[in-house]
Amino acid sequence: MADGIVGQLVEALGAMIVGVFACVAYFWASNRALDAAFPARGARAGANIRTAGAIRPWLFLAPALLGLGVYLVYPVVNSVWLSLHDAAGRRWVGGANWVWLAGDGKFRESMRNNLLWLLVVPAASTLLGLAAAALTDRLRWGNIAKSLIFMPMAISFIGAAVIWRFIYDYRPADQAQIGLLNAVVVGAGGTPRAWITLEVWNNVCLMAILIWIQTGFAMVILSAALRGIPEETIEAAILDGATPWQLFWKIKVPQIWGTIAVVWTTITILVLKVFDIVLAMTNGQWGTQVLANLMFDWMFRGNDSGRASAVALVIMALVTPIMLWNIRRARAEMR
Repeated sequence: MADGIVGQLVEALGAMIVGVFACVAYFWASNRALDAAFPARGARAGANIRTAGAIRPWLFLAPALLGLGVYLVYPVVNSVWLSLHDAAGRRWVGGANWVWLAGDGKFRESMRNNLLWLLVVPAASTLLGLAAAALTDRLRWGNIAKSLIFMPMAISFIGAAVIWRFIYDYRPADQAQIGLLNAVVVGAGGTPRAWITLEVWNNVCLMAILIWIQTGFAMVILSAALRGIPEETIEAAILDGATPWQLFWKIKVPQIWGTIAVVWTTITILVLKVFDIVLAMTNGQWGTQVLANLMFDWMFRGNDSGRASAVALVIMALVTPIMLWNIRRARAEMR
């Protein structure tokens, strides 16, 4: 076991060293080649310097552009191509996969569930994160509280799902309940239920996991924004007789509205791609299917790259506008 870990560390260190030297070698060789092609001497020295100056930035961008092309542009183009072919990706079927998608019940269920997640998770995570940021900033032990709230962010989605499976665990009524939720229900005189099999309620249970994780993210970002509010505006509001409630909602929140929007849209993008939690908790059963899980099912269980690619393109179409808006908003705030 120890030998395997040491071997992996050695390989990782070797890869980093090789990568660094490869980058240095590339930039040195490309600049030498550019200087040789456009020498800064002779009758055309001025023109060569201008041409080399225009080309040189692209030499530095070339590796990143190549990486983006291979890992971003090519998969999108390939997905479009596969969505127009059969399950094996060989025979052209045109829009047949898209016709199937429009009439598929599981796709409609996935869209409905994704919409439900979009309405609940970003709003709840942002609101709870804002409340946590405001309250912890007023406490002496606020940093400890922030650490505890942020801690779920360090857990993978699969790990979080395993933890919450124990919370939702169900045993027959004549047995002791080890699930926290059912233990509370039984303690209050109720009947234990298999929560993750109850439609509507099971979606709420799954959403609670992502809210639990993302509240810490929202809290950290919004806490920084609240601390960036000029003290002068707060002092002026207090002198004018503003109550704490008015101070928060009418003075502080309007000044960090841009940050709230960025947090909201960032969580929205994550929700559109939610997969791990659903896979680990229900595998899309009992009315909990979502788009990413549907894509996974058709790609790796149904062995149908055409239908899986069509679902993937729907996810991309939903994510892209929100992502572009987020980028524009971030650029506007940097100006």
